[in-house]
Amino acid sequence: MTEGWIREAVEAIHSTPTKAVVYLSGGASQALGWLMSLPRASNTILEVVVPYSKNSMTQLLGKIPAQFVSNQTAEEMALLAYNRALKLSRPGLPVLGVGFMGSLATAYTKHGDHRFYLSTRTCDRLWTSSVTLLKGLRTREEEDRVSSHFLLKAISDACKVSATFSSELYESEVPDESERQVDEDEELQQIIDGKLCMKIYDFSGDKDTASERKVILPGSFNPLHDGHLRLSEIALSICENGFPCFEISVINPDKPPLSLAEIKSRVEQFRKAGKTVIISNQPYFYKKAEIFPGSAFVIGADTAVRLINPKYYGGSYSQMLEILLGCKRTGCTFLVGGRLVDGVFKVLEDLDIPQELKDMFISIPSEKFRMDISSTEIRKSKNT
Repeated sequence: MTEGWIREAVEAIHSTPTKAVVYLSGGASQALGWLMSLPRASNTILEVVVPYSKNSMTQLLGKIPAQFVSNQTAEEMALLAYNRALKLSRPGLPVLGVGFMGSLATAYTKHGDHRFYLSTRTCDRLWTSSVTLLKGLRTREEEDRVSSHFLLKAISDACKVSATFSSELYESEVPDESERQVDEDEELQQIIDGKLCMKIYDFSGDKDTASERKVILPGSFNPLHDGHLRLSEIALSICENGFPCFEISVINPDKPPLSLAEIKSRVEQFRKAGKTVIISNQPYFYKKAEIFPGSAFVIGADTAVRLINPKYYGGSYSQMLEILLGCKRTGCTFLVGGRLVDGVFKVLEDLDIPQELKDMFISIPSEKFRMDISSTEIRKSKNT
């Protein structure tokens, strides 16, 4: 790192709370060295992926792109990186997804332009830039350095860092930039449409805990009641050093998706309670385990009964076991509280958990918590 402004920019980036996932291919490799070589890199970088071959890029995107080196590909990479950052970071922290795609000088003469595309995605902003370089004026290493400068500047801007940057572009090499603001309604609609995995509303104000393990109480919360809040507190006392969250899936396999108005109404309950709530689009636990790896899910015994019932896996015991072992491999566990099951109060010890899964399930003692009321009963009582 020979230039002082690069060091200053990297140190400024690492001093912010923003957590980033970077996907890049075809250039800007020197920027990774700059970001990773200074102290506190882990304060910024969650993950870096370099899908260099066409097969690797196709696997990342989940499709063969119309054009590999393009604005669209960079934007899609940034969105995927943003989704990944949401999964890996602690709730309440700002996250950033970065996508870079380049076609730079190589060992042979290229017919097309030497160019690169760069995109960043945050909760409220989508930014994209493309640069076409003059051919024959730089080596591959020099073109990589120019693109690395741009990547570092893009990350700096997304982290809202004010830093001085030195451009090595010629006068005719003018970046083509675009920026679009993303509002709450668009984010929620992207969750409904499956483009975004989640949105986190952190109303807790707890900035001190460094834990990245989430203790998640899923539900519809229509309405949120004291039993939910108490259960979350008890679960947190059992699962030490966790970060308490509630989670609502906008998708229900048996009902239409929640509307934007319904989502906002339910979120408002958590704002008033000062609790963190996550809006996702995954109603099934094996999918929740994918987007919340390493988390502890707080469930009732009635839900645990359904979770291990082969009836919900096409009648196949082996399919049930395979899917739940997949959840186990993500590091997820289930904290089980006592609930009425077919009119009988049951706790985890009353259930026939397969031996291979027993260490995934942790009992919440009934003397610590017992909930005999449901949101459905509360709604019924309000309507009478």
